[in-house]
Amino acid sequence: MPEQLSLDQDAPRRIPAPPTAERSSTAAAPRRALPAKRMATALLPWAVPAFALLAWQWSSATGALSPTVLPAPGDVWRAGRDLAETGELWRHIEISLRRIALGFALGAATGLVLGFLVGMSRIAEGLLDRSLQMVRTIPHLALVPLFIAWFGIGEEPKVLLVALGTMFPVYLNTVTGIRGVDRKLIQLGRSYGLSRTSLIRQIVVPGALPSILSGIRYALGVAWLTLVIAETIASRDGIGYLAQNARELLRTDQLVLAILLYAFAGLLADTITRLIERRALRWHSGYQRTGRP
Repeated sequence: MPEQLSLDQDAPRRIPAPPTAERSSTAAAPRRALPAKRMATALLPWAVPAFALLAWQWSSATGALSPTVLPAPGDVWRAGRDLAETGELWRHIEISLRRIALGFALGAATGLVLGFLVGMSRIAEGLLDRSLQMVRTIPHLALVPLFIAWFGIGEEPKVLLVALGTMFPVYLNTVTGIRGVDRKLIQLGRSYGLSRTSLIRQIVVPGALPSILSGIRYALGVAWLTLVIAETIASRDGIGYLAQNARELLRTDQLVLAILLYAFAGLLADTITRLIERRALRWHSGYQRTGRP
């Protein structure tokens, strides 16, 4: 037995073999696949616009589309370059952005205030909601002559039209978000002795925030649609005026340029809203990057 023990003690110990190249390559494969997946995810939203641009260029080059119907992308680019060199393009963009900023700020703030009043108070709901629903269904084109008669042809009717178009999406989504808050959480907060202000700040606002931000995101798109109406009537500047003037002069290239400017402005507004959602709703599972498929 002692000899057997000594033999076992003197036996060489097994040293684990170093990782083979096959194992290391297998472990590194997911690391290399992760950046590729991120790049594919980043490029995926641009697939349809890129395909549309290629089809547009091909149709223009082969003559399938007449230049009077839809000019080539190069013609639209040259029209934008010429307007940018004279400074006219930047002036129209600046004026439209200022109108959007003022109208959206006024409309979104009004919609938030009215939404919280109606969402938190049955008396305010009975007093305001039906009247607001009636005003919401009035077409903006029907209000243009009235706004011009009231405020003239300056900046006021344009900003107020944008504010009116922005207010209702924010208002409706705010009311929906507040009513969607779990009532048990509100009762729990009251049982802990939270005041009405603390209940709104700590329970109602976080619970309604996803719906409110969705309303703001939708309202930004409606704001640009409303601005088109405001700038094509009794206006001498802005992207809408550029489109209207191009239509009267039969400048299809400038008309398409104005449409593309509206599209890029909407994309920029949507991107900014998405970033705000991602930061403000980091606690929400639906807005976490790791929780997305």
